[in-house]
Amino acid sequence: MSTKVTNVKVVVHSHVDRALKQLKKKIEREGVIRDMKRGVYFEPPTQKRRKRLIRAIKQNMIRMASQGQI
Repeated sequence: MSTKVTNVKVVVHSHVDRALKQLKKKIEREGVIRDMKRGVYFEPPTQKRRKRLIRAIKQNMIRMASQGQI
């Protein structure tokens, strides 16, 4: 299993709650949690491809909806 080091920086000015919210968003965008879950159990290549395809379809639908094409 390869280890990927990810640094996430959040600037805390006054509100810790806001900084925590920013941290959660950045971690989600970086895919840290997804990578951690992926390493917990073995996933066959066919399932990986299927998940990647489903994710691409969902993102495409969201992109089309935001552009008003649906």
